[in-house]
Amino acid sequence: MSRKLTIRKGLDIKMAGGLTDLAAVDAPRSASFAVIPDDFNGFVPKPAVKEGDRVKAGDPLLFDKRDSELKLVSPVSGTVEAIVRGERRKILRVVVTPDADGASDRAVFQRGEDEASVRRLLKNSGLWAMMRQRPYDIVPNPESVPRDIFVTAIDSAPLAACPAAYYNDSEALEAAVAMLAMTTRGKIYVGRRSDSGIADIKGVEMVDVGGPHPAGNAGVLIANIAPVNKGETVWTLDLATLWRIGRLALTGSVDFTDYVALTGSEVVKPKVWKTVIGATVGSLTGGQLAADGRHQRIISGNVLTGVTVAADGYIRYPYRQITVIPEGDDVDEFMGWASLSPRKMSESRTFPGKFFGKMFRPDARLLGGRRAFIMSGEYDRYMPMDIMPEYLLKAIIGRDIEKMEKLGIYEVAPEDFALGEYADTSKTEAQKIVREGLDYLRKELE
Repeated sequence: MSRKLTIRKGLDIKMAGGLTDLAAVDAPRSASFAVIPDDFNGFVPKPAVKEGDRVKAGDPLLFDKRDSELKLVSPVSGTVEAIVRGERRKILRVVVTPDADGASDRAVFQRGEDEASVRRLLKNSGLWAMMRQRPYDIVPNPESVPRDIFVTAIDSAPLAACPAAYYNDSEALEAAVAMLAMTTRGKIYVGRRSDSGIADIKGVEMVDVGGPHPAGNAGVLIANIAPVNKGETVWTLDLATLWRIGRLALTGSVDFTDYVALTGSEVVKPKVWKTVIGATVGSLTGGQLAADGRHQRIISGNVLTGVTVAADGYIRYPYRQITVIPEGDDVDEFMGWASLSPRKMSESRTFPGKFFGKMFRPDARLLGGRRAFIMSGEYDRYMPMDIMPEYLLKAIIGRDIEKMEKLGIYEVAPEDFALGEYADTSKTEAQKIVREGLDYLRKELE
């Protein structure tokens, strides 16, 4: 069964540094791998290992303080090199050094036969933590029963690779759906591009999604198919996670293979690396970046929602992309942010670049100052959801829970505001505001 959904609002940002070849290339071996609990909102970490412990791929590194069965696991077999802590002994990351021979011993899990055993399997294998729950955009509450489950088989973000090119395994996807169906009384929806090559999956309602970014966001799929109301819970996951769940169902172990698109104007030859989740950034960018003397910003993820990482850092969840652009702090530009250079990327008609349709090479500068909302309706142009985003942002800033609920806080995640934040004349940190609002709401109501 399938339906069509065409998105009218949105924008495909024209950026240089995109992929011209989707064939995956084996990445250089990473010297270490890391699990970073900050990537898993709602997960309260406690160490399951000590430094020097030997682990297999799939063995627990951290568990949730509220549910000891909910775990973050090692992506490789090796030795726990470090448990790095920050202020107030907050766990920043757990680093594992892989075995020298490159072999990967894998933990084997007992397969799930009913709802209780499936939930236990997903939590123990670390795959539960790779899903998300709405409301709050967090790791699903272990006690929650989702009304529906939404799978995004599209990545419409700037310069992203199509996930269907790497995770389109019908047997694994069907096995994953059969497993997830035991956890919900509702439907499972899969959003795909009509030309992606993903066949209809038994037991799933397929949705052929057309239109520009954010067509690949789970929030857009939810809002246009079955919006979330107060008191309801839905789960979301991407195609890679669905594939890993299927592999777990078929083999009894987790497949941590990862396909990472290395993109951006500072990359000499953009490519897709075949690696393992949690690999070092250096193993993927070493020798791949332009030696032009410019300061560079390395982003784990895309330019709209990604996290800035150091060259010696680690790729962050959801492990799909690395984007490298100029930092911009070493640029000496006549008139600065007010320059009308045709090389400047902007959605404002004030700048001539808006009309050229060329590929731009933006840097990381803000190009303006943050200020109060000075224009209305900007977010509406980029959010194909039935909410009033500017009013919702103001309600969040004012910590008005009643208004937040009425304006659709339960439907959204920070990524839904990313495109509007890019185009916002006021330079409002919308994603940060939404994240803080969701955390505040959860703290007050749970």
